[in-house]
Amino acid sequence: MVSAREEFVYMAKLAEQAERYEEMVEFMEKVSASVDGDELTVEERNLLSVAYKNVIGARRASWRIISSIEQKEESRGNDDHVAAIRDYRGKIETELTGICEGILKLLDSRLVPAAASGDSKVFYLKMKGDYHRYLAEFKTGQERKDAAENTLSAYKSAQDIANAELAPTHPIRLGLALNFSVFYYEILNSPDRACSLAKQAFDDAIAELDTLGEESYKDSTLIMQLLRDNLTLWTSDMQDDAADEEIKEESAPKPAEEQH
Repeated sequence: MVSAREEFVYMAKLAEQAERYEEMVEFMEKVSASVDGDELTVEERNLLSVAYKNVIGARRASWRIISSIEQKEESRGNDDHVAAIRDYRGKIETELTGICEGILKLLDSRLVPAAASGDSKVFYLKMKGDYHRYLAEFKTGQERKDAAENTLSAYKSAQDIANAELAPTHPIRLGLALNFSVFYYEILNSPDRACSLAKQAFDDAIAELDTLGEESYKDSTLIMQLLRDNLTLWTSDMQDDAADEEIKEESAPKPAEEQH
C-alpha cells in the first residue's frame, strides 16, 4: 500500500509536469510535515527546492520588469503612471514576502534542525540564505538591512560546513559559492569580494576536477561555467567607465544563479 508521503511526492511530480508550481509547493509542504523529524530524501528536497524556486522565480521576474518600467516612467515625469505602477509593485512584493516567509519558516522549524549529513546541512542553509537574499532584493531601510544580515549569516554557516565536509567539486558547495558571490555583488555592492569568492571556488574545483565522479560531473561543470560567466561579466563591468554605468544598468544581463 502506498503511504501518504509517497502519494504526496507523486502528486508533487505530477504538479511539476503540469507546471502548477503553487500546488507542487503545497504537496511538498505536506511531505515535509509527514516525516516526523526525519530528513527528506535527496529527491524530496530537490522537489521542494524546484517547487519554491519556480513560484518565487516568476514573481522575481515580474518585480524586475515592473521596477524597470517604473524607472522609465519616472524619468519621463509620468507621475500618474508611476503611482499606479508603485501600487502594482507593492502587490508583487506582498506575494514575494509571503513565499519567502513560508519557506524560511519551514527551514527553521523542520528542515535545518533535522539535517544530519554535511550536504543536507549545506543545502538547507544555502536555501535559507537564498530566500533571505530574495527579500533583500526588494525590501528597503531596516528590513533590507535585516534581510542582508540574515543572508550573510546563513551563507557563512553553509560555507563553513561546505569547506569542512564537501569536496571543492561538489555541486552543492559550488552552487553555494555561486549564489554567495551574487549576494556580494548585487546586495552588498562588493564586486571585489564577489569576484574573489567566485574565482576561489572555480580555481579550487579546477584543481580537483580529476576526482569528479560521473554522477555529479554534469551538475558541477555547469555551475563552474556559471561562475566563470559571472566573473567575465563582473570584471568587464568593473573595467567600464563610471560614466557608462547608468546606460549599462538597464540592459545589463543578470548574474547567473543556481536554479535549486
